[in-house]
Amino acid sequence: MTTLTQDIKKKLSNLNVLEKIVAINVVIFLLALILRMNFGWFELPSSFMKFIGKPWSIISYAFLHYDFLHLLFNMLWLYFLGRMFLNLFSPKMALNIYFLGAISGGLLFMLCYTLLPNVFGGNTRLLGASAAVRALLIFLCAYMPNQEIRFFTFNLKLWYVGAGIVALDVIGVFSGISNPEIGNAGGNLAHLGGALLGYYYAKQLVKGQDIGKGFEKLMDSVTSLFKASKKGPLKTVHKNKSKVGGYTKADFSAFNNQKKIDVILDKISKSGYDSLTSEEKEFLFRAGK
Repeated sequence: MTTLTQDIKKKLSNLNVLEKIVAINVVIFLLALILRMNFGWFELPSSFMKFIGKPWSIISYAFLHYDFLHLLFNMLWLYFLGRMFLNLFSPKMALNIYFLGAISGGLLFMLCYTLLPNVFGGNTRLLGASAAVRALLIFLCAYMPNQEIRFFTFNLKLWYVGAGIVALDVIGVFSGISNPEIGNAGGNLAHLGGALLGYYYAKQLVKGQDIGKGFEKLMDSVTSLFKASKKGPLKTVHKNKSKVGGYTKADFSAFNNQKKIDVILDKISKSGYDSLTSEEKEFLFRAGK
């Protein structure tokens, strides 16, 4: 049993950050299936008044799924997008876009159902990772729109893919309004909320502004609280003489690597991924590990 536990821990440690999210989603789905658990307390309500009573649901809903196919398609998208995204950008940025996409999708969902109850109908709830996945997809489509991907026997530019998916979501909203019994207006609203976040994030990043830094600092603060609670009350501090101006050589190295990544990403946004030299592609691949 110990060996099995160690093998599982080793395999999990080798997963990238988005693959770990895939694993978490699968585990939660299986637990709900096997134990017949009701996760209603973690679903996102369409009413802002009900949301105030369970604010965590703006995040937790993105880890719940209706059925196996709902889970399967979301996780397949996330897996393949993750491999592409993390070859170009940092794991922290991936998490920023993922969670901000989930939040944006949830907010648009609640806003529309609260302000336009006669259009979208009565109270309902939202669950699924689709909004967060849409944010990652549209971010890539907006950041390097002219990058081509292989689709069966021909190539498609990323912006074609993004535009097509957004168009389908818009159609899905109106279809859900006209046929609420078979449509999914709420889900498609959340998709559009995630897509808007991904698009805005990409356009701001092209301008040199990472809009996710504030969210990243908030998450770092939360995790540091848990880390701090594990430490003893007293700690002897030794001054590190190898630092220069408060920074170590590793800090300078990380800064230089990030500047090089920024230059390469700027080149991708202007000329596409294929314009990179083999050395630049290799550097990005190593940086994404």
